[in-house]
Amino acid sequence: MRQEVRRRALVSIGATAGWTLAGAGRPGKPAAQTTPAPEADPARPSIALRGLEALQPTDPPATLPPAALVDAAGTAHDIADFAGTGLVINLWATWCVPCVAELPALAGLAARVQPAGILVIPASSDRGGAPVVVAYYRKHGIEGLPVWLDPRGAAARAWGARGIPTTLILDRQGRERARLEGAADWASEAAVAEIRRLVG
Repeated sequence: MRQEVRRRALVSIGATAGWTLAGAGRPGKPAAQTTPAPEADPARPSIALRGLEALQPTDPPATLPPAALVDAAGTAHDIADFAGTGLVINLWATWCVPCVAELPALAGLAARVQPAGILVIPASSDRGGAPVVVAYYRKHGIEGLPVWLDPRGAAARAWGARGIPTTLILDRQGRERARLEGAADWASEAAVAEIRRLVG
């Protein structure tokens, strides 16, 4: 009983923290319209996903500081390895409530933008690495997303992420075109169109 009360308290804290982060950087803006997050598992906590109102353009487009992301096989890749490919890099972790709420939407986005040469990279900072992410995907029915890692959150720090989830949109030259802090409905028509426009 005590563990269940503690779990509910942590879920509540996690959701609140996510919304606090999601509202950062847009002082004076009204609350964004939200839609319920799709759930593969009824035991998962549910939070509302919002549109792209908090998407912050990077103007002029910027080259990111050097940092590596690691694929499921343990190979490190820097941004230059993806030259010619548009990137949607989502910095997340399995323990982050807003992060996992948007995973199904990211999977939907990945399927829709892949034919246009745009890759969705969900980079987990979980300490347990790939096995933790694989187990989470399997348990919660997450399909269509690759396993990528941001060991110890090094890339997130290098790229100036103030928290997770943070999503960076990179064009085909590897330049940051926009970023969004917080959970969003990435599978919406508006999100797909905006990402295609930004990537070019």
